[in-house]
Amino acid sequence: MSFYREYILPGIVNHLCSSSPITRQREKIVRQATGRVLEIGVGSGLNFPFYDHRKVSLLIGLEPSLKMISMAEKRAQRRMDRVSFLDASACQIPLESNSIDSVVVTYTLCTIPDILSALKEMYRVPKPGGKLYFCEHGLAPDKAVLKWQNRLTSLWRYIAGGCHLNRRIPELIEGEGFYIQEMKTTYLPGPRPLTFNYWGRGIKR
Repeated sequence: MSFYREYILPGIVNHLCSSSPITRQREKIVRQATGRVLEIGVGSGLNFPFYDHRKVSLLIGLEPSLKMISMAEKRAQRRMDRVSFLDASACQIPLESNSIDSVVVTYTLCTIPDILSALKEMYRVPKPGGKLYFCEHGLAPDKAVLKWQNRLTSLWRYIAGGCHLNRRIPELIEGEGFYIQEMKTTYLPGPRPLTFNYWGRGIKR
């Protein structure tokens, strides 16, 4: 792993993903999670303040970066009392099938290299009727914006740890079996190629 990805990128990601507009988006989604919760790409623990402790029996944070886990552990000491961490890839989640009530994923689906394998795993681990709560940025509906997303993605992926600006988030989620019960979209403040957001709830059928 390069020096940039190991030591520089985690700080950049933590800064970019803790802006006020993104923080408000996180809160809308995270507060809905209940029961045994698996958070994919827990990162530095930016979602911890928004979990409803009365409704969450256990939070399992999955994260492949040890640097990020270290940052999340410090934040968990202040915010969470029932949390454990998995140093693992979303493409091979080390949990039993049908063992989770809620899966939470925020600003992570854009970065996973093998997104289809990861979504298969996210579908495997919840119980029947389990929920996927998602908040992501991705493909914009406006042709002019989409053109810039396609142009910028190769450079942006290098800068932002593999982040794709142009993934078709709803199609990817439903393509692996989830039914999207509710979803909203909008542009957040900032450059439009970077800020088209999807957020909502899917269910395991």
